[in-house]
Amino acid sequence: MNERILVVDDDASLRSFLATVLREEGYIVREARDAEDCLKKLEEMDAHLVFSDLRMPGMDGLGLLTQVRKFWPSTQVVLMTAYGEVETAVQAMKRGAADYLTKPFNSPGEIRMLASRVLQRTRVEEDLALLKDEVNAGIPPLDTIFMGQEMQKCLELLRSVAPTPASVLITGESGTGKELVARVLHQLSPRRERAMVAVHCAALSESLLESELFGHEKGAFTGAIHARKGRFELADGGTLFLDEIGEISQSLQVKLLRVLQERTFERVGGTSSIQVDTRVVAATNRDLNKEVAEGRFRNDLFFRLNVFPIRLPPLRERKETILPLTDYFLEKYRAAFGKPRIEVTRDAESALLAYPWPGNIRELENIIERSVIIARGQITGDMIPTRAGGFPTSPEAEPVHLQEEGRLKQKEKEVILHALRESGNNRTQAARLLGISRRTLQYRLKEYGITGPEKGE
Repeated sequence: MNERILVVDDDASLRSFLATVLREEGYIVREARDAEDCLKKLEEMDAHLVFSDLRMPGMDGLGLLTQVRKFWPSTQVVLMTAYGEVETAVQAMKRGAADYLTKPFNSPGEIRMLASRVLQRTRVEEDLALLKDEVNAGIPPLDTIFMGQEMQKCLELLRSVAPTPASVLITGESGTGKELVARVLHQLSPRRERAMVAVHCAALSESLLESELFGHEKGAFTGAIHARKGRFELADGGTLFLDEIGEISQSLQVKLLRVLQERTFERVGGTSSIQVDTRVVAATNRDLNKEVAEGRFRNDLFFRLNVFPIRLPPLRERKETILPLTDYFLEKYRAAFGKPRIEVTRDAESALLAYPWPGNIRELENIIERSVIIARGQITGDMIPTRAGGFPTSPEAEPVHLQEEGRLKQKEKEVILHALRESGNNRTQAARLLGISRRTLQYRLKEYGITGPEKGE
């Protein structure tokens, strides 16, 4: 248990009693004598929960609540109050307090139950926030994902390893659905009630990736104005998915190996060891055996990750999945764009089955999305490429629907560039302005060849 709690009260004996009860439950507890002391300690420890007296010299509990909600919105506040002040405490809950506790306390059990309830609520909210993009994006039905003999073998492997804490390495070409399969693994495991947190290792620089994985303390680097939890902490009790693991640097490989071996790490700029119970599922489109042989990937880390390997076949090796996935993506984007019923013609189905799909499921989804945008009641064969990069490139030679697609893409590119300018090239903020996930923005930037430094991440 790594939850951190701050106890704030000018009564030293009461403060010490409350802290002792919470420490006996396994929480990390620090004490503060007043609101100002609490705010200083919050900058140091990034607490999950604050127990604060309502009446204190100087800034009172309501003032402290306002400051905490403003600068540490994920930190919950429980106010402690005398019986005669319950009405004030109820008003405080309307202003963002998680709950209140009346003094004198009925029993230590009352304190323990309240802390457990509030922190459990916080964990659920964190999980929902982390999974928001994926829930909105939707996932194809399992019988579609695992259609065919090869994918049925994968499903059986997932069912075998899911109940265990073993690390899993998912390999396969880009776009084969490695993250989607990792999510299925998480849902099949006993960890399903906690978060699955995804990190796309190739999308971040080495320094940003280290901070993303392990978190950082206040002042660890320019711009680190508050301490921040990393993905290992957010996935405590759940699953951490490391996509494109073959892209991480040698120095980060060493730090990742330590976490896998010892289940402990320090935040960037920190000295305190943090212990986690996080299952690691990694994925790569690289041949890690070759990377190890050529000295680019640590042999010991490879063995730690490769406890249970699962290979996903490319889409061209599971053609029986192509048309069911087409139907799924067609309905998904038809509904998203408010389009009426759209049919896939026979010649389009033939083209879909004949195409080699170098980009696999991701490419199929992109093509169906674009086809839905330009379709006039039907998706026809000339909307489907016949070879990799097979769309006509000369404007004069393009069919009308492809010319329209080109205009749509140009407009999308302009909107993305505008969002980047508005956010000062902060891609996280740009994605928020566009109403899409950061990962989707990364794909669009790559597709349109938009480059440039990332700022303010």
